[in-house]
Amino acid sequence: MPKFSVTYEIITQESAEHGDTAEDGFISKDVSLRHAIADLDGCGHVEASQSLPFDSSSYGVWFTSYGEMNLRDGSYENRSLHPPRGTTPASMRRIARLLGAR
Repeated sequence: MPKFSVTYEIITQESAEHGDTAEDGFISKDVSLRHAIADLDGCGHVEASQSLPFDSSSYGVWFTSYGEMNLRDGSYENRSLHPPRGTTPASMRRIARLLGAR
């Protein structure tokens, strides 16, 4: 069964000024697509790292959910779903549709 990963990054005003993140890492590793979608946690609108339609060189494409500003501290949390190596372009398009990726 293919395994997906979900990463996160937290961006603060200070980290953005330096072109960096304040914090980043994994939410989950080697999980099912269902689990990975749940871990995106509805952060916000989803975009693919590569424009659609995907082709046979689609490895390295991920889907990022851009979060809203945290009103307490002004930070943003973005989460990215990373499909496994070898995911076909057709499957990438299906994942994009499931996520509502633009």
